[in-house]
Amino acid sequence: MTVRYVRPVSHSAYAARRIGFAALLLFVLAVLAHRFGPVRTPDFLALVLLSAAIAAAAVPLALIGLGRLWQKGAEGGIAAAKALFYSAVPLAVVGAAALLYVTKPPLYEVSTDLEDVPPFLVKPQYDQQWLQRPESLAPAGRREQFAAYPGLTGRRYEGALDRVYEGVQAAALSARIAILHREGTELMEPQPVAPAPEQPVDDASPPPDNVPVPMPRPEPLLPAAVPAGDRDVVLQGETESLVLGLPFDVLIRLREDAETTSVDVRVASRFGHHDLGLSAAVAEDFLERLDAELLGIAGG
Repeated sequence: MTVRYVRPVSHSAYAARRIGFAALLLFVLAVLAHRFGPVRTPDFLALVLLSAAIAAAAVPLALIGLGRLWQKGAEGGIAAAKALFYSAVPLAVVGAAALLYVTKPPLYEVSTDLEDVPPFLVKPQYDQQWLQRPESLAPAGRREQFAAYPGLTGRRYEGALDRVYEGVQAAALSARIAILHREGTELMEPQPVAPAPEQPVDDASPPPDNVPVPMPRPEPLLPAAVPAGDRDVVLQGETESLVLGLPFDVLIRLREDAETTSVDVRVASRFGHHDLGLSAAVAEDFLERLDAELLGIAGG
């Protein structure tokens, strides 16, 4: 008589695999719908938190399955490992965000000029839904920014306004910043100068034969004179994080002073009271690209 050993089955391991896969599927669909579809950021964050909660429920079931595999040799070890792998993705994203939430200052915008913060041409206003956000950043928030990001400062270049403007446009394109609004760009356009009035010609004494008659020289096109206080060029645009598609509003101000041009940047996340340090990352990335574009004319 042959005795066949029947291995027990860990139902918790297979349940964990199904739950973990559901969490991963919800997370991937939320990312795709937010990055390329109609899902707005508050709804996206709610879906990500929901996927992480579902993934967290799968983890103890998977551990129970692994425990039964070790103690009784129960089937389901591979299913439990898959459940842990599926659950790791949403849990890792939410865990990394929670770490940044704790370690980064509670800011939703940054500026390279803390004394004269450049105002937005079109004030960003969005429905925050379940997210909470103050109307404006308090002065204490500016002090927290200076303490957290002391190297986030504006740039000054020993170049004309039009040359720096070209570099700003190239850097914005490289940083995937779409410029939506412009102000003061007419400073780079040449303005015609009114010609000098013609002098009356005395017909009573015609010039001798074979003597060239001087003709008025055409006046060159020169930039129009602009007061020093009005030499600001302001560009406002938007950008998104590469993977998750989190939106940010970006403002770039160019100011001409004597023989130099300064550039300041303001970046604000559109939703929530905490940007997890991403606004500073967007500003630093743009400034680094601008330095590369204008290499050789950076000033103090």
